[in-house]
Amino acid sequence: MVKVISKALNKQIEIERIITKFSTSLNRPTVVFFAGIHGNETAGVFALNEFLKSDGFENLQGNVYAIAGNLKALSVNKRFIEQDLNRLWTQDNLENLKSNTNLQAEDLEQLDLFNILKEIKDKHSGPIYFIDLHTTSSKTLPFITINDALINRKFSQQFPVPIVLGIEEYLSGPLLSYINQLGYLSLGFESGQHDEVDAVLNCLSFIYLTLVYTKVLDINNVLDFEIHYNRLKHQSQNLNYVFEVTYLHKIKQNENFKMINGFKSFQKIVKGKQLATSNSKDIYSKYNARIFMPLYQTQGEEGFFIIKSIKPVFLKISELLRRYKGDNLLVLLPGISWHDRKKGILSVNLKVTKYLAKQIFHVFGFRSQQLDKTRMLLYNRERVSRVDLYKNETWFKRK
Repeated sequence: MVKVISKALNKQIEIERIITKFSTSLNRPTVVFFAGIHGNETAGVFALNEFLKSDGFENLQGNVYAIAGNLKALSVNKRFIEQDLNRLWTQDNLENLKSNTNLQAEDLEQLDLFNILKEIKDKHSGPIYFIDLHTTSSKTLPFITINDALINRKFSQQFPVPIVLGIEEYLSGPLLSYINQLGYLSLGFESGQHDEVDAVLNCLSFIYLTLVYTKVLDINNVLDFEIHYNRLKHQSQNLNYVFEVTYLHKIKQNENFKMINGFKSFQKIVKGKQLATSNSKDIYSKYNARIFMPLYQTQGEEGFFIIKSIKPVFLKISELLRRYKGDNLLVLLPGISWHDRKKGILSVNLKVTKYLAKQIFHVFGFRSQQLDKTRMLLYNRERVSRVDLYKNETWFKRK
């Protein structure tokens, strides 16, 4: 048991790793909520605790897990103790967990979560939905982040909030990227600024909508469904577009980085506007776009992102290309070959393909990981997606 404090609600609760679990049938849909993967992001923990006390919890018709992330960091309200738990989910790190006898604080947290994840996916045969609840250090609209797989896209588009694609291309080792590589539907929900009441309320509304959309909770058993839906719609200022990350300012070791005060996620910016300082040198925007998740806390390696909206026609084209495995056409181009066709991994010779725009690969569902100056691997989420688990769901069939 650890004590968790909400500055927004001025409350304290005690939780264990598994805040709760509920099961009616192993072949019914299963929803797995994570909260507090970052220990200073408590809104999801308190929203899940609030839902457990509601009438909705008594009417569940599937399986629900509410899991606390970084217990030690939650107990001291810090993002992490020694390492960011949401940057450790790489294959190399997971292999080291099995053999390393000198595990750090977050290693122990990860090992526990890894074992719980394995138990859940081995136990349940129906569709499984993984939801990671977060907050940000800056002011923000509520929004969804996803790895760009069609199962993630189609499910996320039911919610009246902005969707941001492609963040996995700029981060190493997020929990949801690991889960997506296993083929399961997964999404992150950022509900607001860390210590605001709205962040807790937005999380609670998102929990209700998720359970209804997964058919774990019947809409007729949610008296305030429209209130929850309209709350998120209002909080997101009707900005239910799909965006793509185009740039990240990565904070280097020993860099003295500081954002200019007052920026909030999704705020429009123009080329030439000062955004931050780095080692006393001014940083200016190179884009006419929107700023995304500017850093206003001492822990964290991502200073700010830049995002741009994607036109619906390109989303539709990319869906058709992926559905009919259009990625097979890419290997006809010089310098591109399959590294692992079954897993959807292309190998790209950068000397040959240097003139190909990254957006071309994005349309086909590929995100990149550069190995050196001459070679890059491209990963396609569609090839590993467990579409058979979700293809009969109402949201998947919707055009």
